[in-house]
Amino acid sequence: MLARHFDGLFRPLGLTSGQFSLLMALNRPEPPSIGAVADLLAMDRTTLTAALKPLERDGIVELKVDPADRRSRRLVLTAAGHRLLASALPIWKREHGKIEALLDDADALRTGLRALA
Repeated sequence: MLARHFDGLFRPLGLTSGQFSLLMALNRPEPPSIGAVADLLAMDRTTLTAALKPLERDGIVELKVDPADRRSRRLVLTAAGHRLLASALPIWKREHGKIEALLDDADALRTGLRALA
């Protein structure tokens, strides 16, 4: 239900909540490998590759050869990807602020969720 809520909020940007999470995972100083992002998002590589296809097609993400290991690929957030993320992040922050305001003890919830992870 929460993912659908964010899907609706991100729809005007042409983004889903899953794609937003993927963009956040790519927003690093050094472009991550496919394996590193798959591990971070608890996805298998095949699922991640499928999720990347529309983002690649739209010029949001690029796969580049890893200069240290030409067999590997690095995921690069393009300038358009950075702009899209910059547009989506305030929406995400605003909505999370609203959700936290509805919770009795957001810190306790976060602590409990970290313990489960």
